[in-house]
This record gives sequence, structure tokens and C-alpha cells, in this order.
Amino acid sequence: TEIDWKAYMEEVEGFANGTLDYTQLKGGTGPLVYPAGFVYIFLGLYYATDRGTDIRLAQYLFAGLYLLNLLLVFRIYCRTNKVPPYVFFFMCCASYRIHSIFVLRLFNDPVAMAILFLAINLFLEEHWSWGCLLFSLAVSVKMNILLFGPGLLFLLLQRFGLLGCIPKLCICALLQVVLGLPFLLVNPVGYLTRSFDLGRQFQFKWTVNWRFLPEEVFQNRTFHVILLLAHLAGLGLFALHRWHRSKESILALLKDPAERKHASPPLTIVFVLFSSNFLGICCSRSLHYQFYVWYFHTLPYLLWCTPTTKLAHMPKVLLLGVIELCWNTYPSTVCSSLSLHICHGLVLLQLWYGTAPPPALHTPPPSRRPAAISKKAR
Repeated sequence: TEIDWKAYMEEVEGFANGTLDYTQLKGGTGPLVYPAGFVYIFLGLYYATDRGTDIRLAQYLFAGLYLLNLLLVFRIYCRTNKVPPYVFFFMCCASYRIHSIFVLRLFNDPVAMAILFLAINLFLEEHWSWGCLLFSLAVSVKMNILLFGPGLLFLLLQRFGLLGCIPKLCICALLQVVLGLPFLLVNPVGYLTRSFDLGRQFQFKWTVNWRFLPEEVFQNRTFHVILLLAHLAGLGLFALHRWHRSKESILALLKDPAERKHASPPLTIVFVLFSSNFLGICCSRSLHYQFYVWYFHTLPYLLWCTPTTKLAHMPKVLLLGVIELCWNTYPSTVCSSLSLHICHGLVLLQLWYGTAPPPALHTPPPSRRPAAISKKAR
């Protein structure tokens, strides 16, 4: 179970020995492909665990990270007040795969997600600058956090307008520059192409979601473009019809909030961010087993954020169970990957139809004739 941990330690060991050329930082599983924040955080773990040899201590540290992550997630759910309490049992105790990702495999994905959930807590407290700083820090650990980016951009525009959100975006960009500066000064092209490689090919043997496709289709660039277009279309539809609730055109988001004709109804920050990430998950070119942590803790909210009758609770719990079963099937099969897509599709459908704006109420015009007065009233 320590294959990836050893690879991480080998990658940051090169940096500890003075290597600043990103293309020269490699481990047992290949070259380093994560941004600079990963290097600094895992360098700290490298020294804390006696140069990566004390794996038991590393597991204790990740167990603490797991508990902290749960605390941050629970705080978000307490603010939303939508998920029934019994669902938290499944979040804590019912996922062998999540426990493995955190404590057995020591992946960097949980580190990035814990920082992201801390950023969301800050957004909920209206600390947008600090939230943007931590959001950018999470991106610097692993790029999957960018899936929340479209939702965050929408929220910033809705909250501050175009001119007001530019400083927040500058905070995100500046942190990336500061963290990557030692590597940018030595080999800027090498750093950018390695740490932010959006076109990286994934190995078919590890895919969880596309096992039912032939490998040549899975690796085909046209297929990747189709997924990208589907992702952009999904984001556009949700932005226009589910995130944007004002009577004005969506272009009104570019204005200063004080200059808008119609005040936007209060947006659920969690809904916009979680649905933005989920759309990216559905259109991902490949999902590996450690990627389950990218959205596992958001699934209860996505399932229960819409109005739910008592009879509808059990199908939602069943849906969580099937998704868990798909992620615990190793190696993935045609059946498990198809089932995962069906479950994702059902979640998307209930997000789309369950959050539809209520129809406008047409009140009849008042009658010109005075209302008749009853004898009793007289």
C-alpha cells in the first residue's frame, strides 16, 4: 500500500537535495506531475517521518487529517441543514475505499480536498479573500480542485461583479506564482508543462468510469474533446438555468451589485460549488480509485439538497450504496463502470429537475366592479 507514498517521497527528496528543475523530479511511478504546493507539504511530511521511512507515523498524521476533513465537512452540512442525520453514518463508517485513500495509501488527494473544504467554510463566513487564498493553495496540491473553479467564478461575479472579483482572482494567481517561483526561475516551461498538464494521457487499466469502452476509444483525442464540450455545455446550462435566479440577463453579473436592477436571491454557495465539481466528475476523461475522494463527501448534499419526501429517502441511500459498490470493484468491469455512469446520470437529473425555479404565479387582474356586500356585513 505504500507505492505512491514512496514515489511522493522520492519526488520531494530531489527538491530537498537542491533540484529546482521540475523535469528532474521523479519517483518510482514516474515524473512529478503536481504543482509546487504538493512539494512543500509533502516535504514537511518527508522530514516529519524520518525521510519518509516512518510510514506508521504518516498513517497517524493522515488519520488526523481524515478527522479534520470530517469536521470541516460536517460544519458545511450544519450550515446547509438539508441532509438527514443518519446519512452521516454512511459518510463516516460505510466507505472502505475512502479509509484506504486516506490512511492506507496516503494519497495527496485528501490533502487537497481538506484545504478545499476549509476554503468553503471561509466562503460561508463571507471571508472571500482568505477563502480564495486557500482555494488556490488546494489547487497547488492537485489540479482537480479546478473543477470547483467555474462555480467559484460565478459566485464571485454574483457577489462582487466583474471589477470586484478581479482582486480575488489576483489572490489566486499570485499564490501560484509565489509557490512556483523557485521552479519558474530555473525552468518555467518545464514547471508549467509538468504541474499543469491538462492533456496528460491516463492508463486504461486504472479507469473506473470508462471500462466499457474499447481502449482505442478511451485514448482517442476526439473522445476527449467531446467530453470537454459536454462539460462546458453542462456548466453553461446550470449557470443559466440553475445557478442564476435573477430576472435580469446573466450578463448583469458583470455589473456592480449595487447597479443591478433586480437583486439576485441568495445563492446557496455549497450548491454552486458542489454541482460545478460534480459536472466535471461526470465528464472526466478518467477516474482512478483515489479520485473517489474528489466528490464522496459532497454526494449526500447533492442527493438531499432537493425537496425529498419520506418515501424518496431509501432510493437515495440505495444510490449511495451502488456508487460505493462501483468504487470498491477492483479491477473495474463493464458492469461497474456503466452502473457508475447511470448513478451519476440519476444524480444529475434530480439536481436539474429538483432545483427548477418555481413557475411564476399569475394573479387575476382586480375586477372593476365593486364586490357585493352581504346582508350580514351590512
